[in-house]
Amino acid sequence: MKNLVPLFAICTLALPAFAHGETPLPSGLSAVSGAMSGSAAPSTEPPSPETPSPAARFSLGIGAEHQPALAGALPPGVVSARLLAGWELPNGSRMTALDLELQPGWKTYWRNPGDGGIPADFDWEGSENLEAVQIHWPMPEVIDSGGLRSLGYHERLVLPLEITPHDPDAPIAVNLRMDLGLCETICVPGHLVLSAPPIGQEPDPLIEAALAAAPLPEGAIGECRVDEIRDGLRLSAQVPVASEQEASAAALEFDGGGDSGGIWVSEPVVQVEGGRLTASADFIDESGKPFALDMSRVRLTLIGTSEAWEFEGCP
Repeated sequence: MKNLVPLFAICTLALPAFAHGETPLPSGLSAVSGAMSGSAAPSTEPPSPETPSPAARFSLGIGAEHQPALAGALPPGVVSARLLAGWELPNGSRMTALDLELQPGWKTYWRNPGDGGIPADFDWEGSENLEAVQIHWPMPEVIDSGGLRSLGYHERLVLPLEITPHDPDAPIAVNLRMDLGLCETICVPGHLVLSAPPIGQEPDPLIEAALAAAPLPEGAIGECRVDEIRDGLRLSAQVPVASEQEASAAALEFDGGGDSGGIWVSEPVVQVEGGRLTASADFIDESGKPFALDMSRVRLTLIGTSEAWEFEGCP
């Protein structure tokens, strides 16, 4: 089973926080002035034979597969890579995470890396009783490299993975093969093969911290406009401004639910004017012509100095 990330574009900008009716976004960005435009509880009862314990139901391989990948098998720049034990959620799903430690100066990329990065690819083939995996990406850093701006993480990434089984009462085996980009002064592709250990009994603070660092959901985009261009569409996403703030970057994406849908998104142009922020980008699919775009899957992410915000779907 493949989980391919969607495509997107990022843009560095100075931008305002967004209005929530009469309530502005929480403070997390330093103020700037002027408009801007630019390029884009486990049970104490013993389990019955018919009801496996959480550890049995989430038994994920044996032996060395439970351990972090050995140094000799690691890609360049990687100190260690493992899947954490995690814990069982009330709905029968499991929360685990990829724990990736990098050498000083090395970095890897967000769910969509920007023009200067390499996207990650997740392959769950060989897993058993796996219905779906939801990846909870923490807020990324804005990385400047050789004149290109990308989004990613330095030295360590804890990436929460929410695993839903076909049958919550049946055993589950989760195996991950992952391709990812790793960069110091140059970028190289890396490959990881990992299996998780038996499930833990309590929530892991490391995973909880990563979940808390995800962009804050802010509802739908305020207003969208689509115009046909020769080879696709130009989409303008607009949100109201509460007060002027500074953010490191903005990203526009087509969220295909694990598939890019063959849609490429250009680097956006961002403007702030008259109390509203507008981010505009070209959306081009494989046909090279205007096409029907599912507006409910357009996503705008704003990345500040300590928080990020996500707007999902056009009205």
